Parts: sequence; structure tokens; C-alpha cells
Amino acid sequence: MPSFIADHPMLCAVALIFIDIAVWRLISADLANWKLAARLAIFAVFSAVLFNDGMNPMQLAPYGDNTALHLAATALQIGWWLFAARTLTVLLGTVMMNRVGHGGRLLQDLLGAVIFLIAIIAAMAYVLDLPVKGVLATSGAVAIIVGLALQSTLSDVFSGIVLNTTKPYQVDDWISIDGTEGRVTDIDWRATRLQTSQGSMAVIPNSLAAKAKIINFSRPADMFGLAVSLQVSPHARPQTVIEALERAMQGCRPLLATPAPSVAFKTSASGGVEYEISGFVPAMGQKREVRNQLYDLAFRHLQAAGVGVLSATESSAPPAMSPARALLERSSIFSTLRQEEKDTFSQNMTLHTYRAGEMILPAGEVSDHLFIVESGVVSVMLIKGGHTFEAGRMGPGEVIGESGILSEQAALADFTAKTFCTLYRIENEYLKPCLDARHDISEAMKALLDFRLHAAQVLTQDAPVVPVKKGFLQWLRNRGL
Repeated sequence: MPSFIADHPMLCAVALIFIDIAVWRLISADLANWKLAARLAIFAVFSAVLFNDGMNPMQLAPYGDNTALHLAATALQIGWWLFAARTLTVLLGTVMMNRVGHGGRLLQDLLGAVIFLIAIIAAMAYVLDLPVKGVLATSGAVAIIVGLALQSTLSDVFSGIVLNTTKPYQVDDWISIDGTEGRVTDIDWRATRLQTSQGSMAVIPNSLAAKAKIINFSRPADMFGLAVSLQVSPHARPQTVIEALERAMQGCRPLLATPAPSVAFKTSASGGVEYEISGFVPAMGQKREVRNQLYDLAFRHLQAAGVGVLSATESSAPPAMSPARALLERSSIFSTLRQEEKDTFSQNMTLHTYRAGEMILPAGEVSDHLFIVESGVVSVMLIKGGHTFEAGRMGPGEVIGESGILSEQAALADFTAKTFCTLYRIENEYLKPCLDARHDISEAMKALLDFRLHAAQVLTQDAPVVPVKKGFLQWLRNRGL
């Protein structure tokens, strides 16, 4: 070894400890393997310095005739045991991190505590030459007393270890523990922390979580279930309700096709019959939006089928009216017409039916009439790059053909019946006077047309091409240099 190290072993040993601390702090956490390699190398040099000078951690410290040097050597030998424990802990932590990830953090901490405890006992036995049996007996008695005092806390700790080992949930999973629902933000020694949908923080002791019923909404990771319940009149025919709700499901594009969504009867009472629509979406963040959309579609399709969703605020049934007249009431565009205007308008509407797959309005055709969907699901198909794709789906109350009526423009999309559909047709000769007289309806249709034109443009335009940077380095990469 260099002469300086041989002449000043204690000084070099202390310097190595400070170098280890500095290197550990300076190297980024992203370079975990480099940090581990540096610590192993420094520990190896530290061990060589001690053993070379006769400061064997397995024996009593030398320099018995010099109190100052003896105490310094004793401190360095004890430091060797602690340094070894820390190095071994880091090594095991890195190995476990690669195998089990961050979920095993509690187990890593427990192993680290055991390793340090063994190191302290070893230092007391070898370096300080203390009677280990007496120490262990005393420690056992103290452990019993502390264990009884911290029984609840220890239960949380070991429950946390079990949870991290079995992994019923992980950080960022959306779970429910005994009815408390939220996203897991942290799992520590004592508790699991959830961030609820209201933004508040719920702290659940690990001992309670280990015994509770846990629902993990994030597994499997590629589909998330949702359900919508509706209560309808007990006098409505079940088959009519189920068919209307099935059309609502088909009109909701975000629902996954596999597993297929379904409609089921739930309960029946004198006040009403409850049905449930259930399905799956590909992302947790879509659940709320899709639930709202699905309820709206179910409401509209039930109305189109002549079935109303029960409400405690509706004490009397709506007055009887023709299907065309009822459709105008439900239409967001024509609902502002006066009652007599709706009566006259509905008399000039003709009913048309289309089977599934039948074309309603092809792209490129200038429509001289307006369709209002009464029931069924209409598929909207656009063309991009020579390929046809489904851009959206339409349901009861929505209109088709406004581009030809307002500006004599050709339809940009193919409108095809996805299910059996019934639509009411209004000829331009009846519609034009209404648009001229009622500017609010005309403006509403223009806003709808502008929205659809913009949406079609966004969906069919090609993604911008990112320019490739050209430079000397890129030239080298292109040539494999």
C-alpha cells in the first residue's frame, strides 16, 4: 500500500468515510448501480486499511498501551461493522428493487433493521468484548415490554409487510377499502394513504386494510368496469326496456366490445323496476365521462321507446301526443318552437325506417331534407388516407343533413344505420320558412354545422410531420458511425 496510507491508517480510514458520504450524495439517484459500485469499492479499501494496520473488527482493538489510539481504533472497528451493515443493506435493497420494485420497501426496511441489529451485537461481542448472552437476555425482556406497549403499531407494521408481499394494491392503484375509495398515494410502515375523488386524504391503518375487503379497480390494467342503474315504470314491457338500453350501449363508442356490455334486470317493486347497464372502458379516467354519456343515451333511447325514467318530482304523466310531436319536444334544436308551430311542423314530418347497415345519407350528396333520429343508432363514417373509419355515433333527437339545408354543401360523411332506425324526414320546402322566421333555430343549426365541419377536419387531417434535424451528428448516425 502507499506509504502515506501505511503511516496514517486512521486518518485515511476517517477520510474514506467522508469520501463515501460525499460520493453517495453527489451521484444522482438515477445512477443507482454506480452508487452501489462506488460504495463497495470504498468499503473494500476501508477494510484493507483497517486489516493492514491490525485493526481486525473480529478482535479487540490494538494500541492497548495508548488510550487515545485504542479508543480511535475501537471507534473505527465499530464503524466497520456499521459500514458493512449499511453496504449490505444497500446491496440487498438494489437487488430487491430490481426484482420486486418499490412495493417491497417495507420489507427492505425490515431487513435493514435486522442487519444493523446483528452488526451492533457483533460489534459489542468482538470489538467491545461484552457478554452477549446477558445483552440478548436484557434485550429480550426489553423487547417484550416494548412489544406489549406498541402492540397496535407493530400490528400495523407487520400488516404492512404482508400487504407489500402479497401486493393486493400498489401506489397509483385506484382501490376501495371497506367502502373508502381513492387512489393509493403511499404505503408506509403504519398506514396506507388514499386520495379520494373529493381531493381529501384518507389514512387507513395497515392492520385494518389487511383484514378489510379490498376492491382494486386498477386490475386488470387494460379495462375498468362501470355500471349505470335506471328505474322505469313497472308497466313498461321488459323487452322494450332492454332493447332500448341495448341501443344505448351500442351508441356509446368508448365501451369495450370485449368483454361485451350487458343489460340486466335488478329489482322490481310497486314503485318501479330497476335495470342496470354494465360495461368496461380502457382507462380509469374515462369512467365518469362514459357513465354520464351512457346515462344520457339510455334516457334518450328510453324516451324514444315511449318509456320514461322514473323521477320523484314527476307526479303526472305527460299529455299524449304523436311520435313526431314528441320528437320535436325532445329535440334540442326544435324544442324552442311554439306549441302551434310544433303541431304544424309535426304534421309535415314523414317516418322512414332503415335496417342495420343500410345507408341513410351518403357522403358527397347534397341533401334537400333534414332527418331527425327518433330511435336507433346511426354510425358516422369518414375517410382518411383512403380508409374509412367510424368518427361517431348518433342517437335519438339528433339531426342529419343540415349542411345541404343551410349552405347546399355535400355531406362530408356516410350516415349508416348501425341498428334498426326510425327517422323523421322534413322537406326543405317546409323547413326553409321556419329557418327564415326563427333565427334562433337557424343559428342553432349553423352552430351545429360549424362544430361538425371542424370535427371532421380535425379527424381527417394528417398529423404534422416533425422535421428531421440535419447535422453532423445525424450524418454520423445515418452512416452507422
